[in-house]
Parts: sequence; structure tokens; C-alpha cells
Amino acid sequence: MKVNPLGDRVLIKVQESDTKTAGGIIIPQTAQEKTQTGVVVAIGTDTDIIKVKTNDKVMYDKYAGTQVKIDGADHLIVKFSDVLAIIE
Repeated sequence: MKVNPLGDRVLIKVQESDTKTAGGIIIPQTAQEKTQTGVVVAIGTDTDIIKVKTNDKVMYDKYAGTQVKIDGADHLIVKFSDVLAIIE
């Protein structure tokens, strides 16, 4: 399935959080914090406002966007203003 966001929206593939600490302790699903980073999959039609491009790794606001599942993977559609930073 292909999803193309409209306007100033960005489609982000959510990165899964680590289930194990550096010391080898397994973190249960209920105790894991929601990740706030992901990879830009598609951008909206308002390219004058949007300053990211596909395949950029970004950090976004914790409670932003609409969650969607595309081909079994978690994605998020957010407004560009909810994108906080590009991670290099």
C-alpha cells in the first residue's frame, strides 16, 4: 500500500525501541517508552514549508500525529511543525 501525505504532512516510519539494555536486561513491552524517532518515508505537497526529505532520520513530538499501519509496519502522519530535528 502506498500512502502520500497532503499539504504540510510528513509520513514517518517509527523506529522500534530496544527490547534489551546494554547489560542484557530484557525490557517488557509495557515498560518501554514510546520512541520519538523515525525515518521520513514520504512528504506532503507543500514543499515550500517542508524542510526534510525522504530517508532523513528525524525526531518528532511525543504525542504528535496519527498512527497508521502500512504493510505491517508502524507509521505516523505528522504535521511538519511537529518534526523537531533531523538526526545525522
